[in-house]
Amino acid sequence: MSAWVVVLLKGFSDAKTRLAPALDAPRRIELARRNAALALQAAGAGDRVLAVAGGPDSAALAAELGIEVLREAEPRGQNPAAALGLARAESEGAEAVLLLSSDLPLVTSAALAGMLARGAALPAPAVLAAPATGRGGTNALYLKPPGACGLHFGDESLRKFEADARARGARFELFEAPELALDLDEPSDLELLEVS
Repeated sequence: MSAWVVVLLKGFSDAKTRLAPALDAPRRIELARRNAALALQAAGAGDRVLAVAGGPDSAALAAELGIEVLREAEPRGQNPAAALGLARAESEGAEAVLLLSSDLPLVTSAALAGMLARGAALPAPAVLAAPATGRGGTNALYLKPPGACGLHFGDESLRKFEADARARGARFELFEAPELALDLDEPSDLELLEVS
């Protein structure tokens, strides 16, 4: 079964603006770049990797790492970026897609391989979600087939993904892994990173 990993990359200058109270712009850009590189490298656990890039800097990083890049003409947020990636993967025969946030400082290829393996073991249609620490968010989402449910990244997305999947008759499961749980959105998240 062909499973793609689609990494959702913002432009680095637009990333992590909510961390402004704790980090100045150069440090936020460096943090976004470092986390994006971690996500892109970990994504190699999939059969094929696609980066959906919202800026020239993030597109260049993915290209430097030898990863196929789909550049957004006009960045409009995580859900439109994910829709672009899903459409590309589906048009090229992907049977499943793992959508991955690029701001996970603990992400590993082993964690993604585990999520891909669990997703592969589920009968289709299936949705497997890696919950974010707090705020009800979703940091990684496995869809088999790619249209198993709609896109609801943002506040309380986990609850929305579950409701949508169940409404469509898809099996919904959580994939809980510490490597996929911490995302850096708020200054308090930096404190969690320091103690993890």
